[in-house]
Amino acid sequence: MSSILTNNTAMVALQTLKNINANMAKTQNEISTGKSVATARQNSAVWAISKTMESDVKGFKGIADSLALGSSTVATARSAAEAITDLLTDIKGKIVAAQEENVDRDKIQTDLSALRSQISTIVGAAQFNGLNLLSNRESGATVANIVANTGTGAGILGSGSVSILSSLDRSSSGAVAASSISASKADLGTQVAVQGAGTDLAATAATGAGAIAAAATGTITIVGDVGTAARGGNRVLAGDSYTIGGLTGVSGAVRYVARDGDTVNDIASALNDMLNFQANKSGIAISSTVSGAAITISNGTTAGITTTTTVNSGGTAGGGLEILASIDVSTKDGAAAALSAIEGLTQTAIEAAANFGSVQGRIEIQSDYVTNLMDSLKSGIGSLVDANMEETSARLQALQVQQQLGIQALSIANQAPQNILALFR
Repeated sequence: MSSILTNNTAMVALQTLKNINANMAKTQNEISTGKSVATARQNSAVWAISKTMESDVKGFKGIADSLALGSSTVATARSAAEAITDLLTDIKGKIVAAQEENVDRDKIQTDLSALRSQISTIVGAAQFNGLNLLSNRESGATVANIVANTGTGAGILGSGSVSILSSLDRSSSGAVAASSISASKADLGTQVAVQGAGTDLAATAATGAGAIAAAATGTITIVGDVGTAARGGNRVLAGDSYTIGGLTGVSGAVRYVARDGDTVNDIASALNDMLNFQANKSGIAISSTVSGAAITISNGTTAGITTTTTVNSGGTAGGGLEILASIDVSTKDGAAAALSAIEGLTQTAIEAAANFGSVQGRIEIQSDYVTNLMDSLKSGIGSLVDANMEETSARLQALQVQQQLGIQALSIANQAPQNILALFR
């Protein structure tokens, strides 16, 4: 049945043309944006996933920058530590030469002083963007800085290390956490410790001092700060100065000022090293050994000695190579003591350079991984939302043909009512 009021054929053709035009608009949008899912309206689930992944890519870009900065910082410290190791090797050679009787020890001492100054210069310059991993010097602190002494090297004013942002970890639940690579500082400074003037530490922070008869031993134990309720007890604060006195004939100071991160065991070990060095340098038969926080002093002289301990606050810590400032090869005993001490100093610098090298290698591996991970994430995002341009191009051409045919079909359908006029001729 034909009707001049209702043209069903035209309505069908019109609806078909509308669908073709809608598909063409979608296809043209994919071509212009390059994405099959450009907005949440098109596919909310896929869009949400892609946006989360895009935010992770942005985060990893920041991590890549952090790793680059960290690598440069550690590389600077490693290079300086290697240079210091070479200088300490030169110093060792001169100390060995000073063991000979028929040498000018005063001139050798002059050379040693120059090399020591060069080490100090290198340490001072070994910073990147204001961070120096070869200087861990702290000068006193307030009660608010105190933390419990765990006996594991936990920091007092800090951890003695720096954290380099290395990864962004997302769990299956969606929780995000940042992880880092830790680079431990290595104090290779040559500055001499300065005893604190404060007297707020109890005498019992170091116990056991007293008389030691000839050919006998005595033990001094480092207990830590037990002076006031505000400080708690058995704690170590950077800047606390521990001194052992009364060592008859020993001319140099046996003193150690706590550094950031020190424990009572660290203090005892440092005092033990300093006592043996100063005694050997002075040619006195007094020596010591250390076990934990206990220092056992052996009096090998023919007369009794009376040891004393002094503990003060507010001191300035010395450098890790502090003993260099006390090395004096102008005497036979001084040369012998220097030979004993230099090996340990050299190993300290070697260990520092090796540790920095290990950390730098890890940072570079992580940096390569982060770069590859960002590429993988970008590829994954593309597979979710990017348009298939070959398929879209073919579809566009097909839709253009369909559109032309649809227009032609609608034109023919619109002509149908005209045919009814022939019935009335």
